[in-house]
Amino acid sequence: MPTGDKYSYVKNKHLIKRCLSYFVPYKFRIFVAFVSMGFVAAATAATAYLIQPAMDDIFINKDRQALMLVPIAFVLVMLIKGVFRFLQSYLMNTAGLLVLERLRNDLFEKIVCLPMGFFEESQVGMLMSRILNDVMEIRQSLPSFVMMIREVVTIIGLIGLVFYRDPYLACFAVLVLPLAIFPFFYFGRKLRKLGRKNQVKISDINAQLQEAFSGVKVIKAFANEKLESGKFEVENNRLVRIAIKQVLHSELSSRVMEIVGAFGIGLVLWYGGKEVIDGNSTPGTFFSFIAALIMLYEPVKKINNANLTIQRAFAGAERVFEILDSPDIHVEKGGSTELELPFEKLEIKNLTFSYSSSDRPVLDNINLDVTAGQKVAIVGPSGSGKTTLVNLIPRFYDSADGKILLNGRNLGEYSLKSLRLNIGMVSQDTFLFNASVRDNIAYVDHGASEDNVIKAAQTAFAHEFIEKLPEGYETVVGERGVRLSGGQKQRLTIARALLKNPPLLILDEATSALDTEAERIVQLALENLMKDRTSIVIAHRLSTVLSADVIVVMEKGKIVSKGTHKELLETSPLYQKLYNMQFQDNH
Repeated sequence: MPTGDKYSYVKNKHLIKRCLSYFVPYKFRIFVAFVSMGFVAAATAATAYLIQPAMDDIFINKDRQALMLVPIAFVLVMLIKGVFRFLQSYLMNTAGLLVLERLRNDLFEKIVCLPMGFFEESQVGMLMSRILNDVMEIRQSLPSFVMMIREVVTIIGLIGLVFYRDPYLACFAVLVLPLAIFPFFYFGRKLRKLGRKNQVKISDINAQLQEAFSGVKVIKAFANEKLESGKFEVENNRLVRIAIKQVLHSELSSRVMEIVGAFGIGLVLWYGGKEVIDGNSTPGTFFSFIAALIMLYEPVKKINNANLTIQRAFAGAERVFEILDSPDIHVEKGGSTELELPFEKLEIKNLTFSYSSSDRPVLDNINLDVTAGQKVAIVGPSGSGKTTLVNLIPRFYDSADGKILLNGRNLGEYSLKSLRLNIGMVSQDTFLFNASVRDNIAYVDHGASEDNVIKAAQTAFAHEFIEKLPEGYETVVGERGVRLSGGQKQRLTIARALLKNPPLLILDEATSALDTEAERIVQLALENLMKDRTSIVIAHRLSTVLSADVIVVMEKGKIVSKGTHKELLETSPLYQKLYNMQFQDNH
């Protein structure tokens, strides 16, 4: 076996095994479907068998007893076929839908537990396509596989019947069957390759749509609707071209199978007709044979169609199990120790960090201590590594160089849940779910009492504007909180952090995107949030951190100085520069 074919065989075997593993919990349904399949195959052969007594006994010999029995037998056979065909189709399709549910659940559970780095390298639309479209293709795999087996059993029954009727004539009929193997495999490979391209292109379109609709305000601001429509048309046209090729190969496959069948039937008509004319066979026997032969080529075509469906399923399975089974894609893992209160100390020692896409360290040998009750501010020009540093504390990223200790233990020793539930984060990039105001505030605890939710909103100076909303706390805020102003959204995120009640608080330029009036209200809310907590504040406006216990000045991934506001004005040229830029109007 050539190396490429061997790899493809091993890969196919793995995909089949993984797909079938999802059907194992529904093995009773599948067993009943298989039994039903046997009855359907037997009934199909019996239908062809009944043509001979119908022709010879009723129409030629005019037998009245046969006139009564054969129609009854025909109705019974069709009734049996109908009942068991229904059972088989219903059970297999419901099993497929249940597998679809499990696969989507497993895939979402895996993806949502992956580290932040994975999401930065993946398009949201692509991930959506894996969960929605690729999984849908896998759903069809077992029903199609079972249909292939059913049709194989039907073929065996019908071949047995044609050899029983006339062995010599049957040889003419099955002579051309080997020719059907060529289109079966040739077009199957082509369609699998096209199926893979189709799934990739659907992912691309999903990603483009998600990006366009999320950034529709920017598109309109630059009057670029035509440009975006043109880009979509190009991608959509590529998808259609792939689909046209799929239709071409699918139709060619079916037509080749029909032509192969026509050759077989042509040979039988010539030889069988000659035998009837010469008196060596009866018309009933011949037409029973022909009926069985026509029925024989039908399942061959169905096997071909099922194979095409399975090839598409393989294309989807490759993309789904690429995420579920890849040794390179790991879910986040925490330790077994639960983080216990109170918060005592955070220590950052010799920390160096680089993103996978970066050729230089974003953080270079950082050393910093934060003790209980302190307010530590981090300032510096854009790109100095401030946000990256605070994102390492809740382990959104992990660094291989250096340590971060919390209460004397390495962060990796704590369970992720206990670590993150004890850290509150409020950033300039507010995110609200398309749910009610209450659900957004109580995201940390959906069972929170109404009084606790209202108290958190009042402390965040949000209660007053919430009460004025159409449905108060039950008002749905829209996607990403689109129905609220920037200041209102920020106050809801502060209320959410207050309800979480974390001992360690991280504020990442939480007011930098707000106007002066909104900033004033949000700053009051933040002061309430920081009360009696240890806080790390990334500040764009120095006016918000002048009273910090320690101000850390960063530049190009390094800490260049530390101290109080007064100390830094005397000792840090960079801090002096930042201060003068913001307060020059006062000099």
